[in-house]
Amino acid sequence: MKSGTKLKRVQTGIEGLDKLMQGGLPLNSSTLITGGPGTGKTILAMQYIVNGAAKYNENGLYVSFEQRANALKQQAKQFGWNIDALEKKGKIKLLCISSKDINAEIIDDIVSIIKRHKIKRLVIDSLSTLTINAPIYSKISEMAVKDVIGENTILYPPVIGENIVSKFIYAFIDSLGDLESCTTLLIAESAEERVSQRFIGAYVCDGVIELTFEALGGEFSRSLLIRKMRQTKSDEDIHPLEIISKGIKVHDVVK
Repeated sequence: MKSGTKLKRVQTGIEGLDKLMQGGLPLNSSTLITGGPGTGKTILAMQYIVNGAAKYNENGLYVSFEQRANALKQQAKQFGWNIDALEKKGKIKLLCISSKDINAEIIDDIVSIIKRHKIKRLVIDSLSTLTINAPIYSKISEMAVKDVIGENTILYPPVIGENIVSKFIYAFIDSLGDLESCTTLLIAESAEERVSQRFIGAYVCDGVIELTFEALGGEFSRSLLIRKMRQTKSDEDIHPLEIISKGIKVHDVVK
């Protein structure tokens, strides 16, 4: 970023979150939302998409490799978010892909939808599932095992290993950075992180926001920590997080 150039930001519209990042996510950035089950990752990501459509007139795409569209819509209804209405207006698009249908063209397919529908906000749910089911797109001629397999052989992560999975995840996240004015959230299960997720996903993404859940019996059992955020200063404290009737609310730290 050139000196004197004001950083463009994308407001999440989530109460208490944007001020922790000096007003919002850097435009065209990719942020990893990581945490164990029940921490609120999907709610936060869906709220980001809904707020974009309803509050900021920005088209959103929610890509899910784990849940069906009906399940996502039912979850959204709990917070008063009418996904059907926003879909009819062309403001939100849900793309639900079964893990068995993940293939080497998935990157191009998503990029094509983003360009065609002028998507400004993107959610990938989740990087965990994508990692486990990552297709191998490398040419056989580029692999060390080329002398023992045929040119048309299809290989998957259990056969090739983490280095090829890492290459796919790196290329996937890197391709999102080439999209002008599209700001991305990627969800990952921290409790089940694979090596490629920890060192590739968290490294390649511009930001990492960690959500935690601890059943301690206190007022707040969930919390949020911004572990990193390129291009902008971010709050380094652990903040209480609450799931309320309208979605996620991030509280100030009590000192």
